[in-house]
Amino acid sequence: MSETPRPQGTADDSGSGLPQLRSGHALAHTPHRPDGCPPHTPRGAGRTGPAGRRGTIPPVPGRPALLVLLPLAALVLFALATWQVLVSGPLLVPDERISRAVVRTVPDHVTERLADLGNIPVAVPVLALAMGYAYRRGRSWRAPVAAGAAMALVPAVIVPLKEWTGRPGPLEPWASGYFPSGHTATAAVAYVGAALLVRPYVRHRWPVPAALLLTAATAAGLVLRGFHWPLDVAASLLLSALLLTPLWLRPGDRGGQESDDGS
Repeated sequence: MSETPRPQGTADDSGSGLPQLRSGHALAHTPHRPDGCPPHTPRGAGRTGPAGRRGTIPPVPGRPALLVLLPLAALVLFALATWQVLVSGPLLVPDERISRAVVRTVPDHVTERLADLGNIPVAVPVLALAMGYAYRRGRSWRAPVAAGAAMALVPAVIVPLKEWTGRPGPLEPWASGYFPSGHTATAAVAYVGAALLVRPYVRHRWPVPAALLLTAATAAGLVLRGFHWPLDVAASLLLSALLLTPLWLRPGDRGGQESDDGS
């Protein structure tokens, strides 16, 4: 004796009691967000793009324009400062006024120690240690070589510019060759370059702020002691940014993470 199938549903159902079609296994277990948006899983419904295609990935915000504009701006400003020195332009008037107002307002023994941070025997070993550390962690010479090349270019660029511009010093008007500041460029390339080399391999972000602080201390010491005009120092900072461009524009540097994952 065969049993007739019992109708599915409840007494309140208005249907005929026939079994209802159920969705497949994948759809049955597809999670749904309470706000009605599709889940961020492969099974979820993808957003449609401008052309109506499903699964279009939203554009990832990048910085291509910034990578081009920053070095270009540094180059333009450096060229402007050099031109003003060559033609004794109006920019030199406030530059000299600022220098006269601040020179030797701080004891010489303090400002001289700050200026010494830009000496080659002090700054270059810091960069050399960072180059060795970066190679040891990343097993690649590309970044260390870029930093070393930037430091080698400092005298190669600074010395001809000093001879070309022939600017006298704040306390030595009979001398020449003060623009741009070699000590400032040495400090900036050494300390900031070292920070950029070790930054991918440390968890904290202290290397770059520490490098900027050392560079700023060097620049302040040079101006306060009267070794350089403020414009000499500013131009060297712009030049250093250009020399370090291959280092700080490294795209997607994840050397530290790759090294750690591979160990």
